[in-house]
Amino acid sequence: MTRTVYVNGEYLPENEAKISIFDRAFLMADGVYEVTSVLDGKLIDFEGHRVRLERSLRELDMPKPEAFDDLLEIHRELVRINDIEEGMIYLQITRGAPDDRDFVFPDPETTPATLVLFTQNKPGLANNPTAQKGIKVISIEDARWGRRDIKTVQLLYPSMGKMMAKKAGADDAWMVQDGFVTEGTSNNAYFIKGNTIVTRALSNDILHGITRAAVLRFAAEAQMQVEERNFTIEEAKQADEAFITSASTFVMPVVDIDGTAIGTGKPGNRALRLREIYLEESRKAAV
Repeated sequence: MTRTVYVNGEYLPENEAKISIFDRAFLMADGVYEVTSVLDGKLIDFEGHRVRLERSLRELDMPKPEAFDDLLEIHRELVRINDIEEGMIYLQITRGAPDDRDFVFPDPETTPATLVLFTQNKPGLANNPTAQKGIKVISIEDARWGRRDIKTVQLLYPSMGKMMAKKAGADDAWMVQDGFVTEGTSNNAYFIKGNTIVTRALSNDILHGITRAAVLRFAAEAQMQVEERNFTIEEAKQADEAFITSASTFVMPVVDIDGTAIGTGKPGNRALRLREIYLEESRKAAV
């Protein structure tokens, strides 16, 4: 069945959706995005994603599309039309499509922002069997630009990182800068030692994960200690458990880093419990 997508105010069959070759996301990676999960036909932490999207636009001095205040309604309509029970909605805003290629930002009065949304149907997203066996990660150099806190469409290096991991027989990669882990290619990174969760503090160096914020809040409510600080790969290898978080993986245990088994080499009880709590509480608050 052909998906219905949203492009600049219109709901269209995916094979009829088009944007200009002069769109600045295509030519300059001049765009931002968000991915919101859908469980039981409802949106998970929509408001958190909306707030972060607004911040990304503000940090890049990018105008909001006219339909910005209607985003919740648009998300819900796409879920309804495409009959999504479990999956994701991808949203992208770009600086628009001027008449020609130019490094200088176009005038927003004459070049309106481009707004695109589409759904991805992912049955079994919540009960992903990978969570019961965990994932393996490798460490790679972090060669991205400095503003990782802005969720831009500049995803070439993260994509290359995932391919490096695949070639090494792993599932993902943790990026390292100046000797310390920043984050995963599309997720935030953590380890657990005793009753303490360690993860890098928020800054321009990492994405301010929406799932990250929720999981750390739930962890504190579960009487776990949280340390937000720099840490090394070697420190993570000595941990009892490790995991990642993202809107599409929720809480995903990490069982191997650079060929070293973490803890027992199997998903740890604390990470699995955090996944259960996150899914339970997020479903309660879903819209």
